[in-house]
Amino acid sequence: SPNIVLIMADDLGFSDLGCYGSEIATPNIDRLATGGLRYTGFHTTGLCSATRACLLTGRNHHRVGIGTLTDWDLGFPGSRGRLVPDAATLPEVLRPAGWNTAAVGKWHLTPMEETTAAGPYDQWPLQRGFDRFYGFFAGETNHYFPELTCDNHRIEPEHGDDYHLSVDLVDRAIGFFRDQKSVAPEKPLFLNLAFGACHAPHQAPEDFIAPYREIFKEGYDHTRESRLARQLEMGIVPQGTRLTPRHRGVKAWADLPAERKTSFIQLQAAYAGMMEHADAQLGRFVDFLEEIGQLDNTVLFVLSDNGASQEGTPIGTVNSMRVANGIRDSVEENLAAADQIGGPLLNNNYPLGWAMAGNTPLKRFKQNVHGGGVRDPLIVHWPAGIRDPGSLRHGFLHATDLYRTALELADVEPPARLGGLEQIPIDGVSFKATFSDPEVVIDRGPQIFELFGHRAIAHGGWKAVAWH
Repeated sequence: SPNIVLIMADDLGFSDLGCYGSEIATPNIDRLATGGLRYTGFHTTGLCSATRACLLTGRNHHRVGIGTLTDWDLGFPGSRGRLVPDAATLPEVLRPAGWNTAAVGKWHLTPMEETTAAGPYDQWPLQRGFDRFYGFFAGETNHYFPELTCDNHRIEPEHGDDYHLSVDLVDRAIGFFRDQKSVAPEKPLFLNLAFGACHAPHQAPEDFIAPYREIFKEGYDHTRESRLARQLEMGIVPQGTRLTPRHRGVKAWADLPAERKTSFIQLQAAYAGMMEHADAQLGRFVDFLEEIGQLDNTVLFVLSDNGASQEGTPIGTVNSMRVANGIRDSVEENLAAADQIGGPLLNNNYPLGWAMAGNTPLKRFKQNVHGGGVRDPLIVHWPAGIRDPGSLRHGFLHATDLYRTALELADVEPPARLGGLEQIPIDGVSFKATFSDPEVVIDRGPQIFELFGHRAIAHGGWKAVAWH
């Protein structure tokens, strides 16, 4: 069986990768796209915990209790903020079949009040099928001073002057892979590598951020138009595709005062620098797989958990926690902190106009079920199993479909019962057939979406959608 690695970026918009039309430098992800497949109709739930629940269980997120986030319990069965025990996760199915399993990075599938040393531990990664875990529980963390857990205990990482979480996570992923393959190279490994990038706070070394202040000086309207032109040229979107109307909270770039333009560019540059920095770390991981002779027989899935974030407000912020508590920033406050953007002291997020650019050409944002919230990049790289590398696949797929696909790759049947519990039905279907046949149509039936009352249904090439 091949190794299976699920690589997830956070809050990455549909157009934010170079191979999906972006000017942000992502050469390592682009290399995987050149050697693999790009999917243009891949969908998530529009929110982080909910998408992660779909990916790891193959069921729609309400069916497994994660209607929104694990940060709260809304009292209704579909939104308890707790992953139900009768929906076996991928590692819970693969480990009894002889696999090693490891999770690195963001988890966000444990109720927040249960992430302390007092537990209970039944929803921690090691109790949901993973042999090893190194990462953080919450939706976000400071990338210079993260709150980290190793296996079942909290740790304090080494905070050198050049510490960054993305570097640390890839170091750990390489370490887990090396440890396992050194002892049992014939044994397959399932690795869930979930970056904190590019969720706020957008933090990266200055060398990565600085070039983007010049690149984005023309503003988000120009960026949207340029990205759409590249997407049309690449075939990412059909000929005739137009940009969605500007969101009502976004002013035309040409109408912005000079100080707003300066502030907006600085905040977007931090996001782009963080993305390029994360791509560089992913490149180290891919190079390692090649070096030890495992790249050809490793299936890499590269995706985002939802679309670009609307949580930075129309003007951006240098403290997302202010926004979460209903306190709005001002452009003056953002400019006053300009020399610290991207560093360890701020929790910065870009303004709404850049989120629109990130989701080019789609409508609305993360937390919504329009395309900007639920349609995301997906790259599959597997030299031993992909027939026509570098090509595109345009059919509709959903995050729940990776579960069945991974099990088919592993030649493992999902159990009807596990741990004495009858397992609830699986919603996703396998799309492994698309690896070798560009014409195959995946018949998966209707797909529902719902977040915070926003709702949609997609079927047969049509979609009905409502904003609550």
